[in-house]
Amino acid sequence: MVLVSGQCQSSQQSLLLQMKNSLVFNSTSSVNLAQWDQNTDCCNWSGVDCDEAGHVISLNLSNESVSGGIENATGLFALQNLSSLNLAYNRFNAIQIPSRLANLTNLTYLNLSNAGFAGQIPSSISGMTKLVTLDLSSLTFVGDSLLKLENPNLRVLVQNLTELRELYLDGVNISASGKKWCPALSFSLPNLSVLSLSFCFLSGPIDSSLTNLRSLSAINLDSNNLSFPVPEFLADFLNLTSLSLSNCGLYGAVPEKLFQITTLETLDLSYNEFLQGFLPDFPQNLSLQSLVLHDTNFSGTLPDSVGNLKNLSIIDLAFCNFNGSLPTSMANLNQLFHLDLCHNKFSGPLPSFHMSKKLSYLDLSFNFLTGEFLFTDRGKFFNLFYVDLRHNSLDGRIPPSLFALPSLQNLQLANNRFEGQIPEFSVASSSLLKTLDLSGNRLEGPIPVSIFELKSLHVLLLSSNKLNGTVQQDMLQKLGNLTSLDLSYNSLAVNASSSGSFLPQISTLKLASCKLNVIPNLRNQSNLYQLDLSDNKISGEIPNWIWEVGNGKLIHLNLSYNFLVGLQEPYSVSDLSALDLHSNLLQGKIPKLPPNAMYVDYSNNSFTSIPADIGYRRV
Repeated sequence: MVLVSGQCQSSQQSLLLQMKNSLVFNSTSSVNLAQWDQNTDCCNWSGVDCDEAGHVISLNLSNESVSGGIENATGLFALQNLSSLNLAYNRFNAIQIPSRLANLTNLTYLNLSNAGFAGQIPSSISGMTKLVTLDLSSLTFVGDSLLKLENPNLRVLVQNLTELRELYLDGVNISASGKKWCPALSFSLPNLSVLSLSFCFLSGPIDSSLTNLRSLSAINLDSNNLSFPVPEFLADFLNLTSLSLSNCGLYGAVPEKLFQITTLETLDLSYNEFLQGFLPDFPQNLSLQSLVLHDTNFSGTLPDSVGNLKNLSIIDLAFCNFNGSLPTSMANLNQLFHLDLCHNKFSGPLPSFHMSKKLSYLDLSFNFLTGEFLFTDRGKFFNLFYVDLRHNSLDGRIPPSLFALPSLQNLQLANNRFEGQIPEFSVASSSLLKTLDLSGNRLEGPIPVSIFELKSLHVLLLSSNKLNGTVQQDMLQKLGNLTSLDLSYNSLAVNASSSGSFLPQISTLKLASCKLNVIPNLRNQSNLYQLDLSDNKISGEIPNWIWEVGNGKLIHLNLSYNFLVGLQEPYSVSDLSALDLHSNLLQGKIPKLPPNAMYVDYSNNSFTSIPADIGYRRV
């Protein structure tokens, strides 16, 4: 809608300035309010729209950091020509919605979502009979349910809002059964097209009276305790474009016709673990863009007709029980940008995604996929930032073109059968890569020098391969943002120093079987919670500073299979959950147990005495 603003009437400008002076807001965070100046025409103020006569008809004060004063803003309640008011995403500190908003009898749009209001929604809202859109969502406070509908209840709130087409009450505590909330809506809101009641403490079943709302195009009932099978009559809405019933305790078989609604663009039935069914054949006339069945009990195969869904951009079938091969027709999905099929039983080769130029998220981990990962044209995948193919049986070489993607942030290929050398990163200096996990493969040769140029890298996991060569400590020092490093169980030699500083932010460090001669200098590590230096050539005493590493955060320490002879005095064993010192040359009195340890192994040493209270735990 294009608004033609006239010159602001002086009375209108005075009302707005009075409102501004009443409101409490942070002027440094305000986008619009702080810029309002009495010396300029109010029709030119940001967030203000006027009609040709100079009346203020639209006011957008969302995200203005307003924290109070709304109840005293008489200027606002006097704007009789106002048709649109947006106060969303402010900080009204759990005050009640002002009943005086009902003075704005010409409002057709009212948005108070996530603004910090609390308590009972006032009955005066039901008198705003021209409302077309009402948004009182408060999902910012999920768990607290600060807004509620008790008296008036939902039926009373909507009984006069016959013009309403969009209703958003997400996060409002309605606490009603399907036999109450469904008729309350269907008998009062004949024009309703958008219904969003997630996190509203609703219970089921969904009553068939809801079908009276023939214009419904979007239904969102996420995170309510409906605890009932999906009713077949939901497929009878002729204009339905979006249906979201995530985390509703649904069970039983889903009607196949629900997947074949020709107008449906979004279907989300995720996080209903007892919901079951099979995907039907998809005809070519469907509009489906997003299919989300994450964490349900759906099973069977992915039909070849999935390739008919030309508009499909999101497929999330993670944590289900699907099996069989991935259909080659998936290559036809040229709008696809999010594909998550992890934790299923898919087998066979990877399909080609050469037509999916928009692909940005790819997760096929924890399946039984085999064959090579053919990825040859990086120019087509400019947006790909997440790739996870862990725990499959993929083989062959890792495609070098995968390491040349400019947008890639996460690459996880662990526990497959990839072989050959790790490719170089041709764009290392500008790479955005944060996670690289190639562990549990058959990779060989030295670690590419370009890996140590990945400035954004947080996680580097290369364990359990056949890598060789020497890694100098100064090479690791280049990875200043690294928090997790695992080079264990290769043929690598890590040349660490007991004097120079190590990685500054490391939280997990695993260098098992890395030919270490000394314990690296970790004295200044404040975040380290997991340290594994087992199966090395470390000799001498365990330094007493190691018990203070991580400022009390260290919970797992493994120094087994070394040549350690004792513990440097004085020492105080820290509160570890797991301590493994077995298969060393430790002598003398056995160390005191960590007080809350779940696992301790001191075996295969040369201790001469065992404390009498070693098996005693104080409760």
